[in-house]
Amino acid sequence: MHVDRIPAYACQPLCFNQQRFRRDLDNKAPVKVFKNAVDGMKTHFELRFREGEDIRSLVESRASFIDVILHYAWHLYEWENDVCLIAVGGYGRGELHPHSDIDILILLENQVGEKYNGQLQEFVTFLWDIGLEIGSSVRSLEECITIARDDITVATNLQESRRIAGNDALRDQLQTQTGPEYMWPMTEFFKAKWEEQVRRHDKHNNTECNLEPNIKNAPGGLRDLQMINWIAKRYFGVQTLRQLEGQDFFTEREFGVLRGAEAFLWSVRFGVHMLSGRAEERLLFEYQRELAQLFGYEDSDKGLAVEQFMHKYYRAVISLRELNDVLLQYLEEQIFHKDAAAQITPINERFQLRDNYIEVRHARVFDEEPSALLEIFVLMGNTPSIAGARASTIRLIRDRRNLIDNRFRDDPKNREMFMQLFSIDYGLVTQLTRMKRYGVLGRYLPAFGRITGQMQHDLFHRYTVDAHTLLVIRNMRRFTQPENEKRFPIAAHIVRHMPRRELLYIAGLFHDIAKGRGGDHSELGAQDAEEFCRLHGLPGQETRLVCWLVENHLLMSFISQKKDISDPDVIRDFALRVGDQRRLDYLYALTVADMCATNPEIWNTWRASLMRQLYMETKRALRRGLENTVDKQELVEETQRLALAKLSDKGIFADEARALWATLGDEYFVRESHLDIASQTEAMLAHQGEQPLILISETTSTKLEGATQIFICARDARHVFAAATTCLAQLHLNIQDAKIYHADTGYTLDTFYVLNDNFEPIGNDAQRYQQIHDALQRELALAGEYSDIVKRRTPRELKQFSIPTQTSISNDIVGGYTVLEVISPDRPGFLATIAQVFMEEGIIVQNARISTLGERVEDVFFITDLNGQPLSDAQACEALQDKIRQRLDRQVAQELKA
Repeated sequence: MHVDRIPAYACQPLCFNQQRFRRDLDNKAPVKVFKNAVDGMKTHFELRFREGEDIRSLVESRASFIDVILHYAWHLYEWENDVCLIAVGGYGRGELHPHSDIDILILLENQVGEKYNGQLQEFVTFLWDIGLEIGSSVRSLEECITIARDDITVATNLQESRRIAGNDALRDQLQTQTGPEYMWPMTEFFKAKWEEQVRRHDKHNNTECNLEPNIKNAPGGLRDLQMINWIAKRYFGVQTLRQLEGQDFFTEREFGVLRGAEAFLWSVRFGVHMLSGRAEERLLFEYQRELAQLFGYEDSDKGLAVEQFMHKYYRAVISLRELNDVLLQYLEEQIFHKDAAAQITPINERFQLRDNYIEVRHARVFDEEPSALLEIFVLMGNTPSIAGARASTIRLIRDRRNLIDNRFRDDPKNREMFMQLFSIDYGLVTQLTRMKRYGVLGRYLPAFGRITGQMQHDLFHRYTVDAHTLLVIRNMRRFTQPENEKRFPIAAHIVRHMPRRELLYIAGLFHDIAKGRGGDHSELGAQDAEEFCRLHGLPGQETRLVCWLVENHLLMSFISQKKDISDPDVIRDFALRVGDQRRLDYLYALTVADMCATNPEIWNTWRASLMRQLYMETKRALRRGLENTVDKQELVEETQRLALAKLSDKGIFADEARALWATLGDEYFVRESHLDIASQTEAMLAHQGEQPLILISETTSTKLEGATQIFICARDARHVFAAATTCLAQLHLNIQDAKIYHADTGYTLDTFYVLNDNFEPIGNDAQRYQQIHDALQRELALAGEYSDIVKRRTPRELKQFSIPTQTSISNDIVGGYTVLEVISPDRPGFLATIAQVFMEEGIIVQNARISTLGERVEDVFFITDLNGQPLSDAQACEALQDKIRQRLDRQVAQELKA
């Protein structure tokens, strides 16, 4: 082609040899020349990034390079003076990350019509052919104006447009006619963008500190920074924020924080795009590790490299969130109230309201009365109508927070002021969040400052320690709201009738405050809580309650998920640990709030039923009196009596039932409800043939509602557990619990409680029930031929946590079995793998407690040898553990290679 007719591009990036590119265009096919240039520059920019080049230079140079490519591509075609190629969105700002969309608008004069349809299609196709990720639109000037008037997102994108080629007068017209004089006046623009930000923050649980944060859209992310840019540029009529230096919009320090945080997040985003090979905006676990290494972090006594890297990330987004608060509040004030007479309402000698925002009455308020640094949050909490603090006051808080020192913390007035926070009627968590964001909470409680931005690099926790802590307190407050009563009936009742909710909130604030120090964080946190309560004047009884709650905040979830709570002895032991109803109520509310704030997937119908059963059984034990123990024989006889009454209604005689029951141990009648015993007995008596009996239903016990119950009665105790767990894994059913009984006749009775992939009961779905029934029959019929463990892909997240499997083993002399505990990352076929080992080693599972915490499994198996005896050979016990660890860890290693 004749390249001479194409004008050279005036502002080429230094890294691009335009002369060579033009020579190649003269001699080679255009697609090949362009594609080679694009591919070469991708490699070039990646190399520069890995070598640590300034990120601004990289992001802006990449946009400049695309400018050149589009310029030349545009001039491969014939255009008249009635069309313009325009860069919009992030590309319009001159910012391009490796896989960001290259957003372009082809703007036509109103009367062009279909004149360019053919070559526009060829042009866009050509761009895709050469490897550009194009987001394109073709519109007339009139169409753009109409759409922008109705869509704030379009109007925002057009605000950041640049001409690449064509008639620049068209772009000028578009800029003018989509400006605030013609549409979206500043009040409407601000309101629309603010509502957009609120919706976006809500999607991310309104926290900056998710463990896999969205770099672009989460609170404190790049969108928050762009939000400031969009509104400030439109209001002040400038092209860059730097043009606002010296105009009181931001301080020199704030501008430095903005630029520094932006550069850091740009580096993270550039790296994620490069590593993922796509426009990935989530900082996933696999990229966190790689970026930490790429950015030069190393494991040290300060923590793992990835933890140090993420700590910096969280600090950056927290600072951006704070500036977003300050600068948007300033802009709101300028936009809505600049020309109106301010409505000023005095509050006291230190504070006043200005147009519903609280502010200091003079600049030396905090110097003269340092306790006002706490008082302002108490005032906002006690007056829900206050919209927030003025930007100038937030800046003053930030500048004077260094006044919160040991002398400040030792002042009885300040201690009393801090305690008032826990008694406010509205927005406790809002105020604590503001205190954290403005650096006050971490200064007043240095231990909280140390956990701010501290990640928990596992899949059990989804938030940083500080974010999790505030979510716990938010959940406690939610228990008082009527709309949450259905989901949390017991917690709602408890908290509504709780005499001193403040104690619950304090326990929530301190329950994880010692994370990351080494040692037992529950014990260390209880020591911190004891000092806090003593210094803040809590009576001894209340102090002891708070400390006990902090020290035992994991106890109830542990018992409910890892112990057999149908066993009266377990209930009695737990009741002895708790001691009284008051502690039980507080502990239940703290535990539920903690579980729900740890991982959204933790709280499901099954765990809710376990917690409810443990609470109600313990409540009965406490009411009965701890000296009055439950007689197991009386319990067995009572359960059998109730079951016989049900069977009598079905025409089944007591002698028939008792003859069957005589082959079963007492544990069956201690652990099962009389309703389940009656229905299972009826089915077993009626069952004929050698095929296993399989019953599937929703749980009938009100104690254990919330899961689907699968009951299996079959011969061959060695194989049933392995076959059933393998089959249920293949059916994508998550086993929540397993109960296993062995009859003298050689039959085994196995009951599994399962949830579907959404962690919900199956429901009364006859077709699904039949599918499960038939699959189990087929699997059980295979006996020893089903050694092929279920093949399902391990979820992406789990592959990033190569935590070795842990096991422990001990003998229960009273129970007459060996207790094996297995802790490992969850994965498809986990139980089936262990069951396979049991089968190979001649191990009989007498009982099991299945506990999946997020993506971590903590299962307990009660096992014996083939003769029903505990495992007494120490070497055999160690060999069994080794085999389980190796089998599970090898499975993970194979997945990592896949």
